[in-house]
Amino acid sequence: MNKPQQALLTAFKAACASAAVFALLAASVAQAADAGNGKVLSESHNCAACHGANLNKPVSPEYPKLAGQHADYIYWALRQYQMGNGNPHLGRNNAIMQAQVQSLSQGDMKDIAAYIESLNGDLVQKK
Repeated sequence: MNKPQQALLTAFKAACASAAVFALLAASVAQAADAGNGKVLSESHNCAACHGANLNKPVSPEYPKLAGQHADYIYWALRQYQMGNGNPHLGRNNAIMQAQVQSLSQGDMKDIAAYIESLNGDLVQKK
């Protein structure tokens, strides 16, 4: 291979690598959770009907306080409800929650989790 061809090949490889890095960065930014959208989704799914005002005052002791809970925990709990009890190692079995989350995308659940984490609650004291 002569020098002009090698230079062209090197430039092509560099351009491909740059495009791949840019695509990865764009994908990670696109998946950032949106707490504002999470609030809208929480209100439209009427989460407060069971989990109470600010998702911190459940209407019954059997419902958990959510406000301030870690987003990754909330997201995974929502995913488990969505998976249902078809897999007892992964799913959570609660008919009300299973019905609530069926229409949610994974992005929606991440948004709800980010919103819940942003709330002040009795569970977690932020430092």
